Amino acid sequence: VALAVDAVLGTGASGAPRGPAASLIERVRDMRVPLIALDGPTGVDLLTGAAWGPAGADLSISFGGPRRGHLLARDEVGDVVVVDIGLPPADPAWSTLMTDAQAAEWLKPFPARAHKGDRGRVVVVGGNVGMSGALRMAGRGAFATGAGLVFGVARLESTTALAGAEPDLQLWAHPLEGRPTEQLLALVEAADGVVVGPGLGRAGGSAEFVEAMLRSARAAVLDADGLAAFQGSLPRLREIAAGRDLVLTPHPGEFRSLFPHLAASLDTDPWAAAESAAEETSATILLKGVPSVVARTGHASRSIAVGGPGLATGGSGDILAGIGGAMLGAGLPGDQAAAFAAQALGRAGDLAARRHTARAMRPMDVVDALPDLWRAWALLRTSPPRLNLPVLAELDRPRT
Repeated sequence: VALAVDAVLGTGASGAPRGPAASLIERVRDMRVPLIALDGPTGVDLLTGAAWGPAGADLSISFGGPRRGHLLARDEVGDVVVVDIGLPPADPAWSTLMTDAQAAEWLKPFPARAHKGDRGRVVVVGGNVGMSGALRMAGRGAFATGAGLVFGVARLESTTALAGAEPDLQLWAHPLEGRPTEQLLALVEAADGVVVGPGLGRAGGSAEFVEAMLRSARAAVLDADGLAAFQGSLPRLREIAAGRDLVLTPHPGEFRSLFPHLAASLDTDPWAAAESAAEETSATILLKGVPSVVARTGHASRSIAVGGPGLATGGSGDILAGIGGAMLGAGLPGDQAAAFAAQALGRAGDLAARRHTARAMRPMDVVDALPDLWRAWALLRTSPPRLNLPVLAELDRPRT
C-alpha cells in the first residue's frame, strides 16, 4: 500500500473517535504511508481545532471553503486544498482568508515622479535602553516596505548607539515618559503613519507619553509595550481610537492582559475574541497567532494563515509593526494595512525558512526576503495565474 485515504468521519465530527472508527483509523496510521484526509483528519474537530490522539494527515481536502479547524490545527491537517463543489457564495459577514492576490492589489507601484514625501513619513517610537534592536527592526520593516522617511524616537543612549548602525533612520533623542516636547508632537502630527511600542519599556510615566503620541497621530500602530499603557483603561483607548485610524497588534499574552474578559475564547475562537475587542475599542485589532485575525467593526474579519514557527523569535512583531506603519503611511485604512502586514510577514517568513530553515532563520532574514516577495507580488498583480479549477485555495503546511 502506497497511500491511504481517511474518509472515516466528516466535518461535523467532534470529540475522540470511538468504537470501529477509532480502530479503523488506528490501523490506517500503523501503515505509515502518506495519508490524505477528506474534510480533515479523523480526531480533529474542524470547528475548534482540538485534536484527540495522534490525529494527523499529510494532505487535507476541504470542500467549498476552509474550516476553522484547518486554520487552527495546522500541524495536524498538513497541506490543505480547498475544492469547489458548487456551493453558493459565503455570507459576506463571514471571515475571509487573506490571499497573496489581495495583498498584491494593495501594493501599488510608485509613479516615476515620486519623491520621499509621496512615499510616506513614518515615525517609530520606542527603543529604550537595552532594547534599541526593536526600534531597528521596526524601522527596517518600514523602509523595506517603501516608506520615504523613517524617524526613530528613542532615549539618548539608544540614538547614540543607533546613529552608526542605522544611518537611514532620522533619529530623535527624547525621554519615553512624561509630556513630550512640542517639537516631537509636531513631528508626530506631520507623520503619515506612527508606530508606538517596539522596545518602549514600561517605566513610570510611559502611559502619559504613549497617550500623547497617539492623540497627535493621524494613523498609528500600537504594539508591544505601548499596549501595556492601556491595561485597565479600555474606555480611554476607545476615546483615542475614535479620532484616528488605530491598529492594535497584540499577541495572545498581550491580548489576555488587555482584554482579560475575552481571553477564554482565544484558543478555539480567535475570531470572536478579535471582533469583540474591535467593538470595545473602535480600533482595528490584529490578533497575532495561528491563524492571525484582523478585525474591524463593520467589516468582515480577515484570517491570515501564512508563516510558521521560524517567526517565533524576538523582532518578528517589530518588523510587522514597521510594515503596518509604512502601509498606513501609504494611505491604506487600518484593517487593510494590518492584513497586508501580517500576510507580508508570513510570506517573507516562509521565504526565509526555505533559505535558512525555521530553526536557523533570524529576523533580519525576514527583512532580507521582502524584496523577493515584492517582486513576486508585482508579477502576480500584472500577470495573475490561470485559474486552477476546481481548486479554490491551497494552504501549505508551515515550514519547520
